[in-house]
Amino acid sequence: MKIAILGGGPAGLYFAISMKLRDAAHEVTVFERNRPDDTFGWGVVLSDETLDNLAANDAASAEKIRKHFAYWDDIAVFYRGTQTVSTGHGFCGIGRMRLLLLLQERARELGVDLRFETEADEPQHYMDRYDLVVASDGLNSKARTAFADIFKPDIDVRACKFVWLGTHQKFNDAFTFIFEETDKGWVWAHAYQFDDDTATFIVECSEETWARFGFGEMSKEESIATCEAIFKDHLGGHALISNANHIRGSAWLNFPRVLCERWSHKNLALMGDAAASAHFSIGSGTKLALESAIALADYVTSEPDLESAFRKYEDARRLEVLRLQSAARNSLEWFEEVERYLDLDPVQFNYSLLTRSQRISHENLRLRDKDWLEGAERWFHGQAGNDINIARAPMFAPFKLRDMALKNRIVVSPMAQYKAVDGCPTDWHFAHYAERAKGGAGLVYIEMTCVSPEGRITPGCPGFYAPEHEAAWTRLVDFVHAETEAKICAQIGHSGAKGSTQLGWQDMDAPLETGNWPLLSASEVAWSPQNATPKAMDRADMDMVRNQFVAAAEMAERCGFDMLELHMAHGYLLSSFITPLTNTRTDDYGGSLENRMRYPLEVYRAVRDAWPDNKPISVRISANDWVGEDGITPQDAVEIAGLLREAGVDICDVSAGQTSIRAKPVYGRMFQTPFSDRIRNETGMATMAVGNIYEPDHANSILMAGRADLVCLARPHLADPYWTLHQAAALGDRQVKWPDPYLPGRDQLYRLTERQDQMTGKV
Repeated sequence: MKIAILGGGPAGLYFAISMKLRDAAHEVTVFERNRPDDTFGWGVVLSDETLDNLAANDAASAEKIRKHFAYWDDIAVFYRGTQTVSTGHGFCGIGRMRLLLLLQERARELGVDLRFETEADEPQHYMDRYDLVVASDGLNSKARTAFADIFKPDIDVRACKFVWLGTHQKFNDAFTFIFEETDKGWVWAHAYQFDDDTATFIVECSEETWARFGFGEMSKEESIATCEAIFKDHLGGHALISNANHIRGSAWLNFPRVLCERWSHKNLALMGDAAASAHFSIGSGTKLALESAIALADYVTSEPDLESAFRKYEDARRLEVLRLQSAARNSLEWFEEVERYLDLDPVQFNYSLLTRSQRISHENLRLRDKDWLEGAERWFHGQAGNDINIARAPMFAPFKLRDMALKNRIVVSPMAQYKAVDGCPTDWHFAHYAERAKGGAGLVYIEMTCVSPEGRITPGCPGFYAPEHEAAWTRLVDFVHAETEAKICAQIGHSGAKGSTQLGWQDMDAPLETGNWPLLSASEVAWSPQNATPKAMDRADMDMVRNQFVAAAEMAERCGFDMLELHMAHGYLLSSFITPLTNTRTDDYGGSLENRMRYPLEVYRAVRDAWPDNKPISVRISANDWVGEDGITPQDAVEIAGLLREAGVDICDVSAGQTSIRAKPVYGRMFQTPFSDRIRNETGMATMAVGNIYEPDHANSILMAGRADLVCLARPHLADPYWTLHQAAALGDRQVKWPDPYLPGRDQLYRLTERQDQMTGKV
């Protein structure tokens, strides 16, 4: 096979090597625009896993590469005058120049034709003359551009500015992050050793800080001198060095995240950064390139034709690329938004940095550096008022809102049961909530309980508007207080345009077949074409509903609930005022966000006046309508939370979506936690995180990183009412309180868990 490779970076060279290893008769030519010893980066980072993959593919080049690696196990973070070091991370680095020279040498040994200082401007020219063309020509791929209508690249230019520098200062004891506060803003560096004499030193900052410094108007020499002054305390008198002589000006860049819909066209395939890029902060770009080279070589060799080979190449690599790109996006967004975390304690800041990509979990950190993590856990419990010597998972730290003291940070989320009769909770509700209160969670929610018959979502939804409701709820609350340590919260709401619908396991959100009741909402906007159009509330309606909320709160207080939550999310009545998707009013309650929040805040203030001062009130919001700028955005949610905090709301229950059938949510584990993170760290308001949180690792990492104060789990508590007690046993925590009648079961579970741990080598 006659093969042309456009681009002589690691991906192109390693593909050339791989094809020659599979069949020495292949005629392989690499075309590279630069000279053999030109390189515009400094060091690259690989993992032991990647080295093992290289060794299995080509032991000879892997051994040479391995000999030139710099290894380090620690991550050091310099922040606010504190150095924090954790270990067990296992990195290895090599100079990009050295890597290229080793791969060039190996390629020549195998008979690859290397042609340097050769522009490959016209990919069609090579496609006409070669059987296979591989474009590994980087982020600014000309091949990708030439067939952009085929590859359909999505290029997202990110917000931060960075410049890739080197230094002879030693950073050979740790991968080092340095955060420096200047009079023009925060600037930070990523530094790591890659050979005996040289370290990579990437300087990064926000666009605003970059502009205040005037880096865009500086020469390269002026820019470097400014960076040297910023980081003088860490450079030991050594200079910073640039090798980007090909870039005019100060050599600062914005990172482009590249993802292509397709990676192949006819006999041309994209590889490396030409197909997909991963942010440098997770050090996986070269890993992706080398492993993609191996995969493509395998499929080109094993498949009967290029079309089949390309299809398998894309199928096999796309998932891995997307997985790493997801981690890289999380990581780069953390750095883009780092200024929201710069008030965190150094312990929490370091934890947040280490877990930023979500590839490293709480228990994974324990495996890496048990001593450091236990110290961080002791710090967390100390902040919560516990004995500083206690090393327990963050989920078991207490939390207090006004006079309500929770024994831990786990919350049983409100989950509709659709089992009420005429608004009255039944034995089903008693059994359901009593079991979850016995299960170890610090706080148990009842489902959204409606303030009027017309405010119900379905005929099976409970209420706070009749004497029999009060009696049933009081029975439950009395049991929870007498038999458990849990606190119990009443969530109250009004269905609005989503009311008069079928039960959740029937045709959800569809109107009742018979017996529908009239609907109210902010505006005459139906939930869907099949739902009835609600009446736009007039002042009399607003007074009536506000008073119904107050009466419901007063009933919840008489029942003895410890906490109250107002449901202002998910397209229900109060939510319909907040989102512009359903609020089309032209009076004082429509238009600007301030106007749209006017009625929800009016209801809150009336309820707050009726609710005891010593008991907290939460508000649940939809922090993202998932429709782009047409609806509520995460930035709007920060403003909403700020208004709630100013009004005296104690904690924000941060959900998202369910406000429109137009919504296109992006699902994944902990997918709504970033909204909680942003609100908590930009407004200073306490938050609860919800949304596909189902493991103790999720809960502990969210809490320890300061992304929320409480963690809400729904479906896990449907499957296991005793989730908290069971997870405590799995984590080896024996300080949780079990109900006295269940102690024999507890003891057996502890014995079985210890036996399992011994068998698996955990202890």
